[in-house]
Amino acid sequence: MPLVTSTEMFKKAYDGGYAIGAFNVNNMEIIQGITEAAKELNAPLILQVSSGARKYANHTYLMKLVEAAVIETGLPICLHLDHGDTFELCKSCIDGGFTSVMIDGSHHTYEDNVTLTRKVVDYAHERGVVVEGELGRLEGVEDEVKVAAGEGSYTDPAQVQDFVERTGVDSLAISIGTSHGAYKFKPGTKPQLRFDILEEISRRLPGFPIVLHGASSVIPEFVEMINKYGGNMPDAIGVPEDMLRKAAQMSVCKINIDSDLRLAMTGTIRKYFAENPSVFDPRSYLKPAREAIHGLVAHKIKNVLGCDGKA
Repeated sequence: MPLVTSTEMFKKAYDGGYAIGAFNVNNMEIIQGITEAAKELNAPLILQVSSGARKYANHTYLMKLVEAAVIETGLPICLHLDHGDTFELCKSCIDGGFTSVMIDGSHHTYEDNVTLTRKVVDYAHERGVVVEGELGRLEGVEDEVKVAAGEGSYTDPAQVQDFVERTGVDSLAISIGTSHGAYKFKPGTKPQLRFDILEEISRRLPGFPIVLHGASSVIPEFVEMINKYGGNMPDAIGVPEDMLRKAAQMSVCKINIDSDLRLAMTGTIRKYFAENPSVFDPRSYLKPAREAIHGLVAHKIKNVLGCDGKA
């Protein structure tokens, strides 16, 4: 089976009241952990690559690793560019075999966002590639995406229909209170997503797939593990998983998960080194890290996304 677009995935997800997991990948062990969990649960899958991950791992290496995952699992897998910020970057990924790209023009004015997004859509659609756009800005840090506290903005529902019609995007990332990185809500606060905004967007865009970025839940187990074995991560509260499940039962068809993967991998490796200080074989500590990724992804598929058995 070749790589697929997200079109059919999203249609089934919207109709079925579940979401597809879009997991960020950087290396072989992360890809293996994610895809083996998805195969075990027969779940459709989006593997996504940020600009920073592409620079780190090299486009060709990532393509071959993802192609190997398709061969090994037989699953429908979509390969997606996460937060492409220029036409040139999106074009390079499209030409290089990606089946989906995101053009994030949210840092531009509305009209400039429309113009840039339309340019990417025209190029992508001519080549059978789908496009995700963005309205609204998420606070936080993820690779090269940096939006300071107070500079984020909720998506304006009054703009969504015009934006989708003028750009021709296939899905839309919105801002309803999630944020990039591990520090989403301060301890003592009550995390809350703006479901009223999501409901109004869904009313204005019936049947249209919506995307949530910054949706890691910052699982305490892994934060505690990092801190126990030499880390210094401040307390943080992620997006509650029951809220993500509610969003998946509405119009959200794609939920992005990155920070939770990083926390699981880093916490497991720190623990392994603390308990085995003389080990120098990378396979020794990368194997349990891969298993931690596997367990995390299986949990997300079954208990948050609801896409198990939907491949």
